Amino acid sequence: MLFTHDTQDALQMMASLVNTAGEPDELATLADLDAFLTVWVFTGRVDRDEAELAALRRLRARLAGFFDVDEEGLADGVNALLREGRALPQVVRHDQWNWHLHATDDDRPLATRMAVEVAMALVDLLRAERFDRLRRCEAPDCDKVLVDLSRNRSRRFHSTACGNRVAAAAYRARRADS
Repeated sequence: MLFTHDTQDALQMMASLVNTAGEPDELATLADLDAFLTVWVFTGRVDRDEAELAALRRLRARLAGFFDVDEEGLADGVNALLREGRALPQVVRHDQWNWHLHATDDDRPLATRMAVEVAMALVDLLRAERFDRLRRCEAPDCDKVLVDLSRNRSRRFHSTACGNRVAAAAYRARRADS
C-alpha cells in the first residue's frame, strides 16, 4: 500500500469531485449531491441544501486547479486550505474505520471538512514526493483527472472506458495501415 486508507480515499474523492464537472454537470442538483454522498460517505454535519451544493461546486473548481500546478503551487494551495479550514489534526476511529485523521470538527460545513481532508491527503503526497500522482487523463478527448495509486505509476486514464476507447482507436489505426 502506498498510502493509508484515509489518504487514498480522500485523493480518490477529490478526483471524483473534480470529475463531476463538465457536460453534463454531475453536481448540478441536490439529487446529484445525494448521489455523490452515497458513494463518498462523510460523518458529521451534512445539510443537503443549495448553499452546501454551491460550496461544493466552488471547492470542485478550486481542487481542479491542483492538477495544473507545480509542486510549489500545490503546497501553497494545500496550506491555504488548511489555514482556511482552521485544521487541527486529531487521530480518531469510528464506525468501520480504524485510526485515521480528522482535522476539523464534525459540525463544520461539509465543504470545509472535505477541503481539509483533501489537503491532509495532499500533504502525504507532497511529503512522500509523489506529486506526480495527480494527473489529467491521457485520452485525447477527455478532460477528467485521476490520482494514480498504482505501484508502478502506470495509470494513464481516468476510467476503463477512456482506456478502451484509446486502445480501440489505436487498433483501428493499425488495421488501416496494414
